[in-house]
Amino acid sequence: MNDRIAAAEAAFKAGRFEEGIALTEALLTDEPKSGNQLYRNFASLLFRRGRYEASARWAQAGADVYPRDGELWNVLGVSLRRLDRPQEALRALNTGIKAQPKNEALWQNKGNVLNDLKDGPGAIAVFSRLVRQAPTNPEFQRCLGRAYANAGDLEKAEMRYRLSTRLRPDLVDAWLDLSALQSETKTPEAALATLEEAIAQNPAPRLKEAKALAIRRAHKLRQAEAYLLTVLESLPDEAWVHYQLGAVITDWDRPRANTHLRRAIELAPDNLEYRVALVESLARSRYGDEAAHIDAAYAELKLAREVGPLVTGPQLKVASEVLSRVADFDGLDTSCDFYETGRLWAEQGRHTALLSQLSRVRAPEDRDELVAQHRIYGDMVQAKVDRYPLRAPAAPRQPDGKIRLGFMSSDLRNHPVAYFALPLFEHYPPERFDLYCYSFYQGPEDQLQKRITNQVKAFRWSQDISDVDAAQMISDDQLDMLIELGGSTHMNKLNVMAWKPAPLQASWLGYPHSSGLSRIDHLIVDPYLLPPRPELMIEEPLLMPASWIAMGELAFPERAMADQPPAVANGYVTFGTANNPYKYSREMVRHWARVTAAVPNSRFMIVRPEAGTAAFRDNISAIFEAEGVSRDRLRFEAVRGAHMPLYNEMDISLDTFPQTGGTTTCESLWMGVPVVTLVGQGLFERLSLSILANAGLSDLCAGDLDAYLQTAVTLAGDIDRLTYLRRTLRSTLKASRLGQTKLFAQDFYRMIDAAVTRNQGAKTKAGAAV
Repeated sequence: MNDRIAAAEAAFKAGRFEEGIALTEALLTDEPKSGNQLYRNFASLLFRRGRYEASARWAQAGADVYPRDGELWNVLGVSLRRLDRPQEALRALNTGIKAQPKNEALWQNKGNVLNDLKDGPGAIAVFSRLVRQAPTNPEFQRCLGRAYANAGDLEKAEMRYRLSTRLRPDLVDAWLDLSALQSETKTPEAALATLEEAIAQNPAPRLKEAKALAIRRAHKLRQAEAYLLTVLESLPDEAWVHYQLGAVITDWDRPRANTHLRRAIELAPDNLEYRVALVESLARSRYGDEAAHIDAAYAELKLAREVGPLVTGPQLKVASEVLSRVADFDGLDTSCDFYETGRLWAEQGRHTALLSQLSRVRAPEDRDELVAQHRIYGDMVQAKVDRYPLRAPAAPRQPDGKIRLGFMSSDLRNHPVAYFALPLFEHYPPERFDLYCYSFYQGPEDQLQKRITNQVKAFRWSQDISDVDAAQMISDDQLDMLIELGGSTHMNKLNVMAWKPAPLQASWLGYPHSSGLSRIDHLIVDPYLLPPRPELMIEEPLLMPASWIAMGELAFPERAMADQPPAVANGYVTFGTANNPYKYSREMVRHWARVTAAVPNSRFMIVRPEAGTAAFRDNISAIFEAEGVSRDRLRFEAVRGAHMPLYNEMDISLDTFPQTGGTTTCESLWMGVPVVTLVGQGLFERLSLSILANAGLSDLCAGDLDAYLQTAVTLAGDIDRLTYLRRTLRSTLKASRLGQTKLFAQDFYRMIDAAVTRNQGAKTKAGAAV
């Protein structure tokens, strides 16, 4: 046996680890009673090399032979902890403690597992015992702080963290725990002050990284950039510096961000967080060849999966976005479960990710689940912001007979949201309303933002501001009503509404579903948008009389339009879409293919930047081919922004479902191209219904899939009607409620006036009753 041990040791010393492992495993298999020390050393070596399955297996094998050896139970426990099997780890550690009740390492690791499980009381009992035995041990004090934090006793947690830092000023983890607690319970500024104090005593890279994060969390992005550039001078080859810098500047300098993120991966190729950040940034890159960036994002996503499984909320969100953009529905099915992943996103406050859930609704119960997920998000955010109450205004606002109305959106610029909102800024009654706008847009001011700024009482544009400070800013303006227009789309601050900085709040335009925040009183809709089941809305509906939107002149200027559908010259009908692929599903694309197959020799055209990617074209083509539509009948146009002329080459738009088009439906009709839509019960399933009904095209709104197919096929066979619509739709829209922007603004402000008056009257009545 000694010779075999010596041979294994020689292999390890020579760096031939696989050989040494094989020799040791063979020895222990042949001679299981080779001594507890051999089991200890071997299991510990495997653990240090990150082979947790193997270390757990051999620690268990040793403990079976030597059950009184506490060290073997300890190695087994910490291995199982690394394998995320906490209950098994606890059983192993408890067994070891029974064998060696004075083994300090067993107790400490048991406490660590209890902290992992958020079992505050259990962990407090363990670490209080250890602290009594060794009161000057800084690690025990830190872990006791974690236990108090898990138990909700945050004052005691902070006290223990501070004691740990005094006992050992260079204990980085204690400073990090203290700053994280302060960021959660106080302010990012408090956390930043703590990190400054820590760095003054110990300028460790991890503390510098935490400082960068603290500045980011305070939404001081340009300050964070300046700090990181300074750090980069002294630490040019630290991966985290490049990663943080790329993450900070991504909203205003995407090319440079991608360069830094790529450098971070070069320096730390096994870091999954860095790889996912690059995937996300590439997918959002619109400079240069957008399709090439999407292809690169898809390729990087595959590489990221080779590094490790994507299981966290942020990782799954990025994966969902990229897989949707290339129509990889198989990948979506295996990565994101509608119920499990949706609730994970909601619990983590990832409202943006919930937008992708709309296209995955299949059954009636899915709609209810979608509402439940939004409620989970809303309840979580509202409970969180209640820890940071707003200050009351210094002095009450003096009555002036006017309604102060706020619009909050980072899209009040060259963006579809601003296009639809513009009539409200150009046609409001100044004798009755003062308008306030709030934007957090990170890019430069454009002409449309300037135009809106000149039309309103105040335009508060704050690029580096936290959610709580934004809420306080709005509260200080003492509005009568605040309307958010952005939902959780990029650079917007939906969470601000959770503080209720205005006495009356509403959502409009930006997000086609209830947000989930019960402190948003109303959702502005019209009779067509209103879900048949009240349970599918969280807010109370605020009803416009005809249409919830108007097609302003800026959004829909006069454009060259063919005077007849292309089918007249082509001899075949061209169906098409310009809708975003996040609205696609396998079943929806299959029905597009069935419509195309049902119309002999017809074509289907997709107008999207994603059409330039090979993966998107291959995935879409495969579904069409399965329904009998050959690839040569498909046309892919990789366009962003300059897509409107392509409607002149399209006969009929087929709408997405269950989430329908909105802006794209308006654009299609404006260019004389009728839209066939499928109407569902949810608000997001009725956007096109509202537009088509107001345009006098209710007959193109189908109630089920069979009717959807038949409506499209019938319309494709009616060239006379297609020609008539091509020539008359634009004038029809102008004459409809969609085109009457002044009347729309009158309806809107009349509705707001009534809502504010009701709310003020109710408050006056409630005050009198008290």
